[in-house]
Amino acid sequence: MAKVLVVTSGKGGVGKTTSTAALGAALAKTGKNVVVVDFDVGLRNLDLVMGAERRVVFDLVNVIQGDAKLAQALIKDKRIDTLSLLPASQTRDKDALTAEGVAQVMEELRSKFDWVICDSPAGIERGAQLAMYHADHAVIVTNPEVSSVRDSDRIIGLLDSTTEKAKNGEKIEKHLLLTRYDPVRAARSEMLNVDDVLDILSIPLIGIVPESQDVLRASNLGMPVTLASPDSAPAKAYADAARRLSGEKVDLNIPAEKKGFFGWLFGRSGA
Repeated sequence: MAKVLVVTSGKGGVGKTTSTAALGAALAKTGKNVVVVDFDVGLRNLDLVMGAERRVVFDLVNVIQGDAKLAQALIKDKRIDTLSLLPASQTRDKDALTAEGVAQVMEELRSKFDWVICDSPAGIERGAQLAMYHADHAVIVTNPEVSSVRDSDRIIGLLDSTTEKAKNGEKIEKHLLLTRYDPVRAARSEMLNVDDVLDILSIPLIGIVPESQDVLRASNLGMPVTLASPDSAPAKAYADAARRLSGEKVDLNIPAEKKGFFGWLFGRSGA
């Protein structure tokens, strides 16, 4: 039976869709059968990050409403045989998602895949709650900023109170993924440091993804960064996070700036 993982956040623009694609590709590279599901009905960005926007014929809403079978809507990745995408609708709104329809789709996906990774819309509205409802695991994506951390704390509360597991008296396994981390700015107190974030949210840290142009370049290429630049620092951070999700013990090191300021400046200018 598949593990259902929701990638969520309270605040938009923190790297949720990028993280969904990167984690999905990293897990698929280990031989696991993975599907990434876009719950952001009306916007639909996961297919862009996955480079599959021209291959979308049917979507999640079509399957829920019975206009297409799941097999017709699933898009198999051309680079990794064990990675698939279930896109969102770009022409409908989130009211097209019904609790019963989502439950049926999730049950069918559980029977076909090892990992079902749900890319949740930001915030706490209906689409986000449906994306997290069936989850066994949650990755809360957070930037080291006060507003992002505060909103993530709200999401943690929802995961502990409104999901299927919560209603059955069980706990979702929650993991923190810190994105866009810059050790130089953190040292100058221009952003929160890792300890500050952990003190506020008090959930296990699964990875720290450094600020990098590699992530933006990969998205523009329509590729998860774990495929576009596998040797880059962000790709390695996502790959290690995927291994931790799979139960491996992997040391987690906080990125530290060892060069002087000018070395950092010129080093970044060539990124």
